[in-house]
This record gives sequence, structure tokens and C-alpha cells, in this order.
Amino acid sequence: MTAEESRNAASLDYRDMLRIRLMEEEVMRCVQDGRITGSTHLCIGQEAIPVGVCRALDPRDPVVATYRGHGWALAKGVSPVQLAAEVMGRDSELNGGRGGSAYLSAPAHAFMGENSIVGAGVPVTLGLAMAHQRRATGLVPAVSIGDGAMNQGNVHEALNMGSVLGVPFIVVVENNGYVEMTTSDLLTAVPAAARAAAYAMRAIEVDGNDPSAVADAAREARAFALAESRPVMLEAHTKRLGGHYSGDAQMYRPAGEVDLWRAFDPLPKCRALLDPADAEEIDAAVATEVAESFRRAAEMPFPSASEVMAHVRAH
Repeated sequence: MTAEESRNAASLDYRDMLRIRLMEEEVMRCVQDGRITGSTHLCIGQEAIPVGVCRALDPRDPVVATYRGHGWALAKGVSPVQLAAEVMGRDSELNGGRGGSAYLSAPAHAFMGENSIVGAGVPVTLGLAMAHQRRATGLVPAVSIGDGAMNQGNVHEALNMGSVLGVPFIVVVENNGYVEMTTSDLLTAVPAAARAAAYAMRAIEVDGNDPSAVADAAREARAFALAESRPVMLEAHTKRLGGHYSGDAQMYRPAGEVDLWRAFDPLPKCRALLDPADAEEIDAAVATEVAESFRRAAEMPFPSASEVMAHVRAH
């Protein structure tokens, strides 16, 4: 990659990460002032992972996320205004307000949805991968999970089955240091990447705060999965700069931890690679885009009560 190509890549990475960051910050403000009801799970500090992975994937590769999935949806091409409308419960073009923050999906963008059952996205992704393998599409599905999900039985069942059957897909483990409100080291005997060997899987570890490194690792994972017809684990080490959910007071965190962790924040590091004038232009453009997205979303109607039974089927 030439110097100019590197600068262009950094510019795109910074723009996309900043869009996610500002969207998540505005979602938090919406929760706090009542524009969004209920709780939400934000990915502040982890933006480099969805941006890097989705940069490396074929745009048609299906992606499954957790309830902390707004960044993944945006990285897959979902428009900020439609995401804002969906999480605000408006009659959006995505799911008509039914998906909300934790269950939104956008199949037109190959974003197959979020999942609030911890780890359940892995068997879903195995099924997607089996379907694409049988159809010989050449696509490689990817699923995002947290490191805590590696303690869930359904994850291990799916990894074992995928390896036994020889099915190509990527498991992205976002190791953010916490399993909800407990530090990962108190709940996990061995790192996620070390467990891959139990299923004859390849594991790749990467700095999850560097979007370029994540993209390179994801390209490697995708190529290996496709060539060897096997699942691959990509463990991305990152830092969760917010709470587990929007109402989390974070009393369990040591004093000053978040301030120390800000040294790992991917946005300032990526911004430092840019020409200052270019960075300021991106800052202004993305801030305007996000503000306009929430303004337009707030003008959309709520779903009609007459449609409450839509998509409900009797069995």
C-alpha cells in the first residue's frame, strides 16, 4: 500500500469510526432525555472492530451481531437516519420500529441482525454458512460475540459442528475486558483464542483498537476460511469505554480505569494519521450528518396501532 493509499484508508476508517461514535453518543442522550425508551448497549471504544472487519469482507458476506450491534449495522452500510429511526421506535424502513436497539436487522445490507441471547448468533451464523456453502456462493458469514459468550454452551456446540462439517465462517470475539459487570479474568480460565484449538480451528489475535490491523486480520481469516473450508476465530482485544448498558452506573470499575483506557481509544490514534485540515473537515461533516439523521428520524411517525398484529403468525 502506498503512502497515499494508507492516508486514504485512514481517512475512511476515521470517518466511519467517528460516525459510529457520534451516533452512539446521541443514542445515549436520547435514552437520558426520554426520546428512546428502555435501555441500550453501546460500542463506544470498540468502533475499530466492525469498521475493520467490514472493510475486509465482501459486501455481500452476511454479518450477525450481538445486542451491542449498532456499529456493525452502520459498518455494513445501514444509513444513520434509518438506524436512528429504528432505535427511536419510529416507522423506519428497516424494521418499522419493531427491532429497536437490540434486534434491528437489514438483510438488504447483508446485516442479518442482532441477538440478545448471549452466544446465540454463532449457531445462527453456522446455519447461514451451511446455506451459502451448499449454494456455492463463495460468501463467508461472520458473527460478532463478546469474550463472555465463549463461556456459553451453544457457542462451543456450533464451533464443534462447524469444524466437523467443514463449514467456512468467521467468529469475531470482541474481547473488551468485561463480561457484563465482571472482569473477564475472573470468569474465563483460558483466552478465547486458546480454545479454538479444541475444535481444530485456526485463531488469529489482533489489536482491536487499530482498524487497519483488524482489516488485515479479517482478510486473512476470510481467505483461510474459504480456502480450507473451516471456521476461523478472530479475537480482537479492545476496551469498553462505557457501561454494559445505558443505565449502568459502573460502580464496579476501579477509580480512574476509564481515563486510563482512553489511551487505547481508536479514534484519536486514527485521527493523528490525518492531515489536520482533513480531520477537521471529517469532524464537521460527520457531526452534521448525525445531527441531521436524528432530526429527520424524530419527524418520522410511530408505527400505527392498526399494524400491531402485522408479522404475527398463528401456529
